[in-house]
Amino acid sequence: MKPAMETAAEENTEQSQEKKAITRPEMEIGRYHWMYESSRPHQYRHVPALRDSVSPLSAPGCFECCIKCLGGVPYASLVATILCFSGVALFCGCGHVALAGTISILEQHFSTNASDHALLSEVIQLMQYVIYGIASFFFLYGIILLAEGFYTTSAVKELHGEFKTTVCGRCISGMFVFLTYVLGLAWLGVFGFSAVPVFMFYNIWSTCEVIKSPQTNSTATGSQICVDIRQYGIIPWNALPGRACGSTLESICNTNEFYMSYHLFIVACAGAGATVIALLIYMMATTYNFAVLKFKSREDCCTKF
Repeated sequence: MKPAMETAAEENTEQSQEKKAITRPEMEIGRYHWMYESSRPHQYRHVPALRDSVSPLSAPGCFECCIKCLGGVPYASLVATILCFSGVALFCGCGHVALAGTISILEQHFSTNASDHALLSEVIQLMQYVIYGIASFFFLYGIILLAEGFYTTSAVKELHGEFKTTVCGRCISGMFVFLTYVLGLAWLGVFGFSAVPVFMFYNIWSTCEVIKSPQTNSTATGSQICVDIRQYGIIPWNALPGRACGSTLESICNTNEFYMSYHLFIVACAGAGATVIALLIYMMATTYNFAVLKFKSREDCCTKF
């Protein structure tokens, strides 16, 4: 038994010596890890997320922010503003130049005495100043209505938090509704009034076309076809010559003043029509916004109580 036990003990000592024996490379590696702690293998620990913190992945991206911003744009008011600016610019600019051309045509061909059309000159000059005022007023009014559209759209869609509005805000919206209806009716009258010079110039132009036609030359002389401006009431009956016939009328139709004034009055009338359409869109947009604001304010009051 003794030799067996001795052999077992010897084997155990040999195994322990083998375990304790460390090679030189292992010693160098151990010394390196002991000297530089940062070179040790990293152990990643799980960091618990805070409850109130928001993950960057859950934050809204650029696309969502753009969609939210586009949702607050009052497209009806934006289209109406562009149409209103375009219509008013065409009406004021073309109307101003066309009125000046009309005065030039009257002075040269239909009323040689300045005292006969003095009243008409004063009225046209006054209308030109009114055109300046209309352009300035509607530039400001269009911007204000567009800003009011942004305000009401943001409030209705609750883009910046919960619904918030005041009595003063609702009163301002109601005032804009009333003022827009009044301006719409006024511009209907302006649109009808701007069609009058178009009608007059069209009659003169059509008469010139009749003079130029070969059928007229074979049946009647050109001197028998005349246009009397006094019958329109813009100059008195004692104004001389007051009318133009035949070749004189044809030469008037061939002048640049007549051609420009005729087409500019057409464009001014179209601009007045565009302004009427813009005001109708404003009416619908402001009325809808005011109705929704009033309904939402009542609903908000009911939820509070």
